[in-house]
Amino acid sequence: MPHADDEQRRRAERARRVALFRYELIQDVIDPVLSSRQRGRLIRALAERDHPGPFGEPVRVSRPTIDRWIRWWRAGGFEALVPAPARVSARTPAEVLALAAALKRERPERTAAQVARILRAQSGWAPSERTLQRHFVRLELDRTVRADPVVFGRFEADRPNELWTGDALHGPVVGGRKTFLFCFLDDHSRAVMGARFGYHEDTVRLAAALRPALASRGVPEQVYVDNGSPFVDSWLLRACASLGIKLVHSTPGRPQGRGKIERFFRTVRSQFLVELAGDAAERIADLAELNRLLAAWVETDYHPQVHSETGAPPLRRWQAGLPTPLPRPTPAQLREAFLWAEHRTVTSSATVSLHNNAYQVDPLLVGRKVELVFDPFDLTDIEVRHQQRSFGTAVAFRIGRHAHPKTRPEQPDTGPPPPTGIDYLRLLEVAHQQQLAQRINYAALAHDVDADGHHHPQPGQADPHDPTLPGDQAPNGQIPGQLTLSHHDHPDQAPACRSAASLPPRCCTATPPTPRPPPASPGASTSTPWACSPARSASARPSPSAPPWPASTPPATP
Repeated sequence: MPHADDEQRRRAERARRVALFRYELIQDVIDPVLSSRQRGRLIRALAERDHPGPFGEPVRVSRPTIDRWIRWWRAGGFEALVPAPARVSARTPAEVLALAAALKRERPERTAAQVARILRAQSGWAPSERTLQRHFVRLELDRTVRADPVVFGRFEADRPNELWTGDALHGPVVGGRKTFLFCFLDDHSRAVMGARFGYHEDTVRLAAALRPALASRGVPEQVYVDNGSPFVDSWLLRACASLGIKLVHSTPGRPQGRGKIERFFRTVRSQFLVELAGDAAERIADLAELNRLLAAWVETDYHPQVHSETGAPPLRRWQAGLPTPLPRPTPAQLREAFLWAEHRTVTSSATVSLHNNAYQVDPLLVGRKVELVFDPFDLTDIEVRHQQRSFGTAVAFRIGRHAHPKTRPEQPDTGPPPPTGIDYLRLLEVAHQQQLAQRINYAALAHDVDADGHHHPQPGQADPHDPTLPGDQAPNGQIPGQLTLSHHDHPDQAPACRSAASLPPRCCTATPPTPRPPPASPGASTSTPWACSPARSASARPSPSAPPWPASTPPATP
């Protein structure tokens, strides 16, 4: 049983480490040239301090124990210092363990806890769950072993540019933003075909790594990638189809086919990214400098070194198997391959829309589904195609976006914007205080109040706040709160209402002074009490035939 054999090997290894610790501790004491006194002094010194144990923990050994180890070594040598394996008799009956194993084989999904519950229900007693788990491990019942296990053989392309493998790696933080490395590796030679860092893990950054690789290293027969979002985008399929490349995606959940590029990424982490840890990454100015450092490491360190698997430098092995001259795509072919395309239906007005832009196309295409081919960085130049035939360039009718939404800029963040110095809440507080200052001060309606809130009566009038006046009596015999009527020498100088700013809201009423005058004689005109409001202050005046009387004395009777 493999698990039982592994357990025995582990125990034997532990015992040998213990024996090595014992021998290391007594090796200076067992020297035969030492006298008994010298040996005793050394043993006492060893017993008084701690020693690093066989498994790293501090250990202190007593003098009798050291003496016993010395006797064992003299009697049997190094093998006598190896601890004997423990002889422990099984306390769980064999028939119970056999029944537990039968229950596990019957239903492999049963856990040790479930088997223990079944045994307890069947016989009233069951061993502990840990005992059952160890028993299942010894019998290899803790895992399901397939009858036909999947075996992955070793694979390597026969020639250069037969197969490229692509993947992405999370990189360091540069300029306050995380970076991503897109890389393509030749399967035959392990040479780097193209590698570039970017701030986004998207199709645009993938194209920035693949396009220069195709221009300098040629066109591969196949490209093997995973199922990440940048690799399943339709633009990559279009680019591979345009150049005659077979695009192959790995099976989800089975990454064994990408082992070569994963091994290269481990080399990148251990030899390149490790040098950018800590403050080293902060000294990198921008993304361009990071890509220059990567290119220098690849061409100076990685490519010239002998690969441990192939036995040759990657770049030299790649160059050795290439045809001469190396066929490369033309710039026109590369541009056509890396154009993006989307399909739209032409409306009845012979227009199409693309990312909030409107374009005028040939009226012959009304109602037909056309292909719009464009550069993602320039949406003003759109070529219209239908059934593999070009219908010219679409005329821009309305441009709301000049670049594709996926073409996010590579510029790093410049940090927080400079502060404007505007405190919006303080502005609201000042405006609120101004509104409160413009409201009516009712305490100043009948009296003059200065800025400090002190009352100052007008000349010839009594101070209403004088404590010598009666409580309910105001000057000139008026009730507190009434407006004071002053004497006028001319009938036209009738008392007018105060301005609306100094009156209470809605209305103010001026009543004649008390006591009321007696009825006038026949033929004499009398004035009646009058009232005014802010709306009638300009028109409500007493009759000219009724002369005003002083505010303090009633008019004389005839």
